[in-house]
Amino acid sequence: MSLYDWILTGKEFVDKNDLSYPFEERGLQFGDGVYEVIRIYEGEYYLIDEHVERLYRSAAAIKIDVPFQKQELYAHLHELLNKNSVRNDATMYLQLTRGSAPRDHAFPLNTEANLYAYVKDFARDTDSLEEGASAITMEDIRWEWCYIKSLNLLPNVLAKQNAKELGAKEAILHKDGMVTEGSSSNIYLVREGKVYTHPATKRILGGCVRMKIEEFCKEADIPFIEEAFRMEDFKGADEVFMTSSTSEVQPLTKVDEVTIGDGRPGPVTRKLQAAYEKDAGITGTAAIFSGE
Repeated sequence: MSLYDWILTGKEFVDKNDLSYPFEERGLQFGDGVYEVIRIYEGEYYLIDEHVERLYRSAAAIKIDVPFQKQELYAHLHELLNKNSVRNDATMYLQLTRGSAPRDHAFPLNTEANLYAYVKDFARDTDSLEEGASAITMEDIRWEWCYIKSLNLLPNVLAKQNAKELGAKEAILHKDGMVTEGSSSNIYLVREGKVYTHPATKRILGGCVRMKIEEFCKEADIPFIEEAFRMEDFKGADEVFMTSSTSEVQPLTKVDEVTIGDGRPGPVTRKLQAAYEKDAGITGTAAIFSGE
């Protein structure tokens, strides 16, 4: 993946080869920070408002001040695309930490937050979107405040690596027999034309694409039910899919050893994929499902 040259910091734009932070940086030493990943299609942000709002919510939850007012941040993020002449499908990663200070668990005094954001090319995984993918299941061992998009991702990393080693695209997490979410996605089950997903409590991350799925379902008269489902419900599912800024609306046709439905992406998932493409402005030859 190609990483663009210019990086936004809390003070200025710098070349990617010139950005550095002290080794006593709280994001490095404590995971003391939050982040966002925003999808870009043909040089334009998708769901930027939702991501910026969540960034500020996450920062407030762990008592970090974002070094920009919201409108300033919007302007800088758009300038980041312009300075890099971004025209392709890509992602923007933004990280905010409590700053650099001598290592101590307690918050340092008079320390400025560290912020940086960069862009890299990221093509759509059209094969997987069309054909579906498999997932494994694992116990959810994360902390209780998953609604904060924090840097503390070791359990997620281990789950994703386990999925990769087993040839799966995602690891679906469960706690006390109830499905919560994926290692880097929200998870949905479709039964009798109804979409079920875990309620947006502190136990999951309220995904920006998840919010759009609820909206798409309402527009299409598809019941959207925020109700946690059990692991054994996969056996009776008609469809299963996951969403995130990088996976879009990804059909899951196999979970562990269970084949979902007839083993192919189902009609509800297809309808939501088409709605996603339309909402994201994906048209022409780039559109797979919308018929554009």
